[in-house]
Amino acid sequence: MARNAISATVQTGRILASDGAWGTLLQTAGLGSAECPELWNLDQPEEVRRVAEQYLAAGAEMVKTNSFGGSSFKLSRYGLQDRSNELNRRAAEISREAAGDDRWVLGSVGPTGKMLVMGDVTEDELYEAFRVQVVALEQGGADAVCVETMSDIDEARLAVRAAKENTNLEVVATFTFDRTVGGDYRTMMGVTPEDAAQTMREAGADIVGTNCGNGFERMIDIVKRIRAALPEVPILVHANAGMPILEEGVSRYPDTPEFMASLVPDLAKAGANVIGGCCGTTADHIRAIRNAIDGLRSGR
Repeated sequence: MARNAISATVQTGRILASDGAWGTLLQTAGLGSAECPELWNLDQPEEVRRVAEQYLAAGAEMVKTNSFGGSSFKLSRYGLQDRSNELNRRAAEISREAAGDDRWVLGSVGPTGKMLVMGDVTEDELYEAFRVQVVALEQGGADAVCVETMSDIDEARLAVRAAKENTNLEVVATFTFDRTVGGDYRTMMGVTPEDAAQTMREAGADIVGTNCGNGFERMIDIVKRIRAALPEVPILVHANAGMPILEEGVSRYPDTPEFMASLVPDLAKAGANVIGGCCGTTADHIRAIRNAIDGLRSGR
């Protein structure tokens, strides 16, 4: 497979399989709750590479990077705020090494944890933190930036702008939505799927969508709303393995690989172009999702 632009590839009608949860597999490999995940790019690169390799072996056509918390603001919790470039660049290098030349690498960029509305940070400070991160991801070999798990539309806009103005990477922007008691979907900051997608597109995002917070069942409704608002724009979905169930203080995700795969046709019909997993998903989930996508391609 030639590595053309992701957005151009899906515009041909092809549905692509993405990867699954990174935190889930890193924790299984021994990452402690008090450890900095991004520091493993330097201290445990073999384990980080193994995550990407598991998803690629399962059929993922793209893999993310271990850089979700790679902004200087998130890294400051560990005293690593001055190493954002180094940690993000290495994250992209590891995923690039695993993906080779024929599959895509999505540079993961998560929220900073700072609130513009509360005066925690200025727009210029956020922009600069994102700029450092996305430039490093491009230096490491990423094909695209995946601005993900966003709830604040202004923070997400700054991340997208930093990527578009300082790199040549494609940009994906996804938000996390909660279902309200009335059955609507909004982020914790009150943003609707339509507003999120339209604003990200206006900011320059090549691909929009949703991740985390919901399983495939709820994602179908969210994707329908995004597709109605943006009929021609590629949509990416990274869904949880269902809604978490707390058992003895530990979150368990109930959706099996088979169940998630069974909903792939409905998700594709709703308008999803790139389908993968988030919290609780493993290589088995991605393998089942890829098989379901292959079934759609072959008309099975």
